[in-house]
Amino acid sequence: MRLKFTIFTGLSALAACSSPPPPPPSPVAAPPSTPAVVASPAAIRPTGEWTDWPLAAGNWIYRQDERGSIALFGVANTDAAVTLRCDRARQRIFLARAGAGAGRMVIRSSSAKKEFEGQSTGGVPAYIATEIMPRDSILDAMIFSRGRIAIDVAGQAPLAIPTWSEIARVVEDCRD
Repeated sequence: MRLKFTIFTGLSALAACSSPPPPPPSPVAAPPSTPAVVASPAAIRPTGEWTDWPLAAGNWIYRQDERGSIALFGVANTDAAVTLRCDRARQRIFLARAGAGAGRMVIRSSSAKKEFEGQSTGGVPAYIATEIMPRDSILDAMIFSRGRIAIDVAGQAPLAIPTWSEIARVVEDCRD
């Protein structure tokens, strides 16, 4: 038994001579992560004639406010995909399409096609808009188009939307 005690005492003495274990590493703050840059998908252009493109999902709604009237097209409870506004004070109609950038905006109807220069509205969410005179013939072509119109903006996927009476209401409001 004395031998066991001697071995135990010797091992205890050796353990006392060793240095304590190193402290756990202090937590080092990871460098702030930068969000991954995700390239926006390229605009997918539907194939075939524009009159065969699928209609965008959504509905038109019409409202009046202190500036005039506005028709909004899109899916409920989301930002509008397209807006058509009558600014009564300026006697202008503004057509805006959701998206960033600026450039060529082409409006197609069953009887006409017209090109405008689209400009960024600078707001959030981003829209590209153009100004149209209330008596411009493209507005009548949009009103009387056979079931749909298309709005094609440089750098964006073209959008085919239904022609409902809300378009005519906004145009009429600006022509009074």
